[in-house]
Amino acid sequence: MEFKRGVAFAAAGMAASPIVIGLGIILLIATLDEDSGGGGGGAELTAGSLRIGKGGVPAQYAGLVQKAADDCDQGLPAAVLAAQIQQESGWNPRAESKDEFGNPIAQGIAQFIPGTWASSGIDGNNDGKKDVWDPEDAIPSQGKMMCALLKTAKKHPDYNGSPIELALAGYNAGWGRVVEFKGIPPKRFARGQTYDYVNIIMANVAKLTAHEGTEPGSSGDWSLPVKAPLGTPYHKAGSMWSSGYHTGIDFAVPPGTALHSIGPGKVVEKTGPGGPYGNQIVIRHPDGMYSQYAHMSKVKVSVGQSVSGGQVIGLSGDTGNVSGPHLHLEIRTSPQYGSDISPVSYLRKKGLKI
Repeated sequence: MEFKRGVAFAAAGMAASPIVIGLGIILLIATLDEDSGGGGGGAELTAGSLRIGKGGVPAQYAGLVQKAADDCDQGLPAAVLAAQIQQESGWNPRAESKDEFGNPIAQGIAQFIPGTWASSGIDGNNDGKKDVWDPEDAIPSQGKMMCALLKTAKKHPDYNGSPIELALAGYNAGWGRVVEFKGIPPKRFARGQTYDYVNIIMANVAKLTAHEGTEPGSSGDWSLPVKAPLGTPYHKAGSMWSSGYHTGIDFAVPPGTALHSIGPGKVVEKTGPGGPYGNQIVIRHPDGMYSQYAHMSKVKVSVGQSVSGGQVIGLSGDTGNVSGPHLHLEIRTSPQYGSDISPVSYLRKKGLKI
């Protein structure tokens, strides 16, 4: 099977059958409407976390995409849904892919398989009908499906790929394939279609994300929070931590050292000096992961604020439960304590030397 605009052979979570995988041709029926990709004209406006207008999300769909993401309690970035739609249908609500025999494979702006739509589509606009051709139904359905997949993905930190990447793979090939390969299906699976799908979506997420005062981020926007030697490593055991081990990594820096966001994102949490972490913030990144910065002496950003990679977000300090001044950095799959993963591995995947 061959992608046209990245049409998924198993959109919305159904496993691809050998018959579908073996198909050599997909015909994308219905060309793009003249205005389907240009809502908002040349203006590069922002609404929430999305870049809108030329080079971004068509204005008529931005609100639907943002709401679909906001309705998910798993930290689903709106730009991920936008990048999916861009790849699946090119923002064409009448897009339809068929096999070589003329049978429909995927339909609508989110390219749902008919069987999946029948079981998982929702009436997003409450007009009494769930219509795969109506973006007001299809986009909320896409968001609900991705939210469920993301929740499942977070239960498998041992799988190859971030939760968002695993959810995307599940949307494209079916969650069963993710389980089969314990991560993103490799290039050898289905001629690399799912592997490429995930990579294309992730590459486009940053381009569709709005950042305050900056152009959308890219892989080059990632940086270390501070240039300093590492202190306590990740998962060091000890009774001084409530979990029984260290949940992040420490950078040994004196008070007042400028701290930088490791990448583009939005501040989703901020707390004061009380508590074990002292002054701290949590930032959600376009890949659905979160970074936490603790023991700060001063915070220079606010909840809801978008930040770019390398932007100064505060100053180091010794607030909270510490034995000396330092930056405590955690990488999490959710904003909450206890969802930590290895910061070093994550930063290295972003191309950083640490």
